[in-house]
Amino acid sequence: MSAAPLPDHEYARLLELARYDVLDTPPEAAFDRLTRLTARVLRVPVAAIHFVDQDRQWGKSCFGTGDTAVRREVSFCAWTILEDGVLLVPDTTRDPRFQDNPLVTGPARLRMYAGAPLVTPRGYRLGTLCVADTVPRVLSAGELATLQDLAALVVDELELRLRQRELEAQVDRQRRELAELEQLVAHARVLEAVSELLDLPLTPQEAARAAAALVGEAVQADWTGLLALQGEALTIQVAHHRPDLPPALRNLAECLPELPGGITRSLRDTRTATYLDDYPRAPGALPEAVAAGVKAAAWVPLGRDEQTTFLLVAVRAAPGEHATWQRSDRALLDAAGRSVRAALERRTVLEARDRAVRQDSLTGIGNRLAFEEALAARRQAGTPFRLAVIDLDGFKGVNDHEGHPQGDQVLRVFAAALQGAVGAGSEVYRYGGDEFILLAADLTEEEVLEQVDIAVLAARQVTTQPVGASVGMVDDRSAEDGAALLGLADERMYATKRRRRDARRALLAHG
Repeated sequence: MSAAPLPDHEYARLLELARYDVLDTPPEAAFDRLTRLTARVLRVPVAAIHFVDQDRQWGKSCFGTGDTAVRREVSFCAWTILEDGVLLVPDTTRDPRFQDNPLVTGPARLRMYAGAPLVTPRGYRLGTLCVADTVPRVLSAGELATLQDLAALVVDELELRLRQRELEAQVDRQRRELAELEQLVAHARVLEAVSELLDLPLTPQEAARAAAALVGEAVQADWTGLLALQGEALTIQVAHHRPDLPPALRNLAECLPELPGGITRSLRDTRTATYLDDYPRAPGALPEAVAAGVKAAAWVPLGRDEQTTFLLVAVRAAPGEHATWQRSDRALLDAAGRSVRAALERRTVLEARDRAVRQDSLTGIGNRLAFEEALAARRQAGTPFRLAVIDLDGFKGVNDHEGHPQGDQVLRVFAAALQGAVGAGSEVYRYGGDEFILLAADLTEEEVLEQVDIAVLAARQVTTQPVGASVGMVDDRSAEDGAALLGLADERMYATKRRRRDARRALLAHG
């Protein structure tokens, strides 16, 4: 028995295998269906999906046998990944490579083996779809071709699994962005309150102190104060502090004006905020402030009133992650320190919220509002376009038989595949339920139908239910206004659906 040599670019192959994150994962129905189908079609007792790792063969799905994990040096599949074609061993006892292999001489008693490599779109052979028997056998050319086709389906499933993970990661990122957006919206309300303060009949110092209190509470600072610098004189007014603040830190405001040096006086003429996440290690840190428990500090310029410079100072005493100034904290402190920038920050937040309102939360594509605005804009621009109403056929069956989470996955995959297929210049919207709308600038009717077919094929990979799509299409000249245009496309879509239903009924009646 001899071990298989390493393929060319072995380490790049292993990196590609790691990218799919499939090793040591639990069984998955999609792969188990493929091994069962392989065994049934080729009439063999054993079929398996194997991946060849650095020093082992690992089975993702095994039909007709138990765990197939073995050392790489005794793996048949380690030989299969050396070539793009099928490796067929009709009688293992007559092949010098395998006749002494423990899989042949041991309890498994393998006598026939055939394996098709799993070749990724980038050309790497990660493992095999293989079959085995306990008696010698020669597979026909047609059977070998079938094995290769089934191996290609395994790779398609791997690709779909990878895309699904990427989509889930994208959805997770969108959730985090939405949470951050909600925090920014809350901060925007604080900025609005600060702006209202500036309109009240208060002195600049009174307004600045009130603003410092609002912002300090919003960023959960332990202590916030208003510093006034006039020449060498420094005064501090405490604007906000948490109730259980240690006495040493609370008393720091009283002694700070008398202490020479320090970071505060060096920032008299600064125009930008200064943030320290590790105050004790900063050059110029006051020993008294360190002893009082200051862990992080922020200085935000609030402008000048005649000869007086105002700074907002915020302090955190808690150690660890809570001591650091997060991006949202800095954004709020910066904006509060600059009234002009406060308005800009507020507008940016509102625009971001408006974008979120126009996005379908399930699929990530535009929603009905986004479509209506885009349709109006295209009609106003006067440039030619094509509108297609697309309804997923058989979608109710997915929800009924596989559950709504799987139905949601079908919608996500279909939307992503269709948007990717139509490319730039065309946009896909989820109009509601399982109905989508495509606005295409430069696609013919045949091209639109072809892209929809591509998206349907992608959706079919994540369900066992028969799904399809009915399409109703119009161009921009088909009606006088947007509502009529949409209504006409909708009528054509339902006409297509009825023709298909009638054709199926007729077929069944004559069958």
